[in-house]
Amino acid sequence: MNMNASTINKLILLALAVVIVSCEYKRPPLPVMGYEFDDVSCSDGIDNDNDGLVDCADTGCLEKSTLCGVSIPLNPYYEEESSFELCIDGQDNDDDGNFDCGDRKCQQISELCCGREFTNERCSDGIDNDDNGFTDCEDFGCSQGIFVTVCLSREDTDELCNDGFDNDRDGKIDMEDEECNPEVAPTPSNVEQGEENTLERCQDGGDNDGNGYIDCGDFSCSRSDNQDIVAYCQSLSEATLDQCSDGIDNDGNGFIDCGDYSCSRSDDAEVLSYCEARLEVSLEKCSDGVDNDSNGFTDCADYSCSRSQDPAVLSYCEDQLEATYERCSDGIDNDGNGFTDCADYSCRRNNDLTVRQACQESVGDNPAQADMHCSDGIDNDGDGFIDCDDWDCSYNPEVTVCPGPGVCENVYRHPETDDR
Repeated sequence: MNMNASTINKLILLALAVVIVSCEYKRPPLPVMGYEFDDVSCSDGIDNDNDGLVDCADTGCLEKSTLCGVSIPLNPYYEEESSFELCIDGQDNDDDGNFDCGDRKCQQISELCCGREFTNERCSDGIDNDDNGFTDCEDFGCSQGIFVTVCLSREDTDELCNDGFDNDRDGKIDMEDEECNPEVAPTPSNVEQGEENTLERCQDGGDNDGNGYIDCGDFSCSRSDNQDIVAYCQSLSEATLDQCSDGIDNDGNGFIDCGDYSCSRSDDAEVLSYCEARLEVSLEKCSDGVDNDSNGFTDCADYSCSRSQDPAVLSYCEDQLEATYERCSDGIDNDGNGFTDCADYSCRRNNDLTVRQACQESVGDNPAQADMHCSDGIDNDGDGFIDCDDWDCSYNPEVTVCPGPGVCENVYRHPETDDR
């Protein structure tokens, strides 16, 4: 193939241009944005993929980088993995198969093991924000979140009926929900309106008289003067000795036999005697280590004991339960239920604010008290984090003295892409 001088000159110029461009190439100072799963991007202290997780805290790094796996010491010494130091050492200190923030006990340190699904917004957006395989209320961060209300099974208080969320997840928000507004209780279009006092109206599935009670749930049926109606309602109830001892939830209300008030508080002496012999209500049965009423709760873990009207039982349970500030901060599983201090509901969800103070810096009767506890320079809950450096001060919606960013958002993001 013959080339003329003009073609040759063009090729020479093109080659020179390539050489010049190649000489001016500069290696990017930072990893290419959009991924975080190799050793370089998993060790630069930057949130390269802008997902809120940096380096080994990112699941991409944990799964694919060689820098983020568990390390095994030559002479392992096993101890409970629950302190700040043990939750950042890269070791499975308690030999339970999980290490650092993969361990449930470490996850109790919210400032260290930042969850990403713990607000009403993130717990109702249909997204698995923390990429753990659980979305919204299926995620423990939502279902057990102390500031999350959208995962409740009820919507029946002034606060819940005015927060703009579907707290009981029935598709109805605030005053559209009959729990908030009885006037919107649905009545099938084929239901005859009027007094609920005939056998037909007491079994049609509708609230005929609009009082919020349907069929045998309405006293006008269950306590009717019409014996046919009473007989019908009794056939659905859990009130006879046979029904209270057959192991079946006869009235479909979720409670079986003596676990149902219709049995345990029956007017029938025979039924009452039967239930009293089985219920966990006496001091003897509340201290024998047996789940006498087969409801899944033993002794003082059963409300029938811990909330007993018997002073002797109540006194005994108060000595056993993990429900004081001291017992909720002593590092001991006082009630032997497998949960220590603030990992135990009896501590972190206690109705007594002085007890809950052991688990929550921002606890208070009102927003002003919450603000005070989050700005007093004191580590009120004794977890090593003070005021706005404490997770719950940072995210409590009632706190106004911690404007942000939140402790879980205060990470180094990529300077070329972060617009926040």
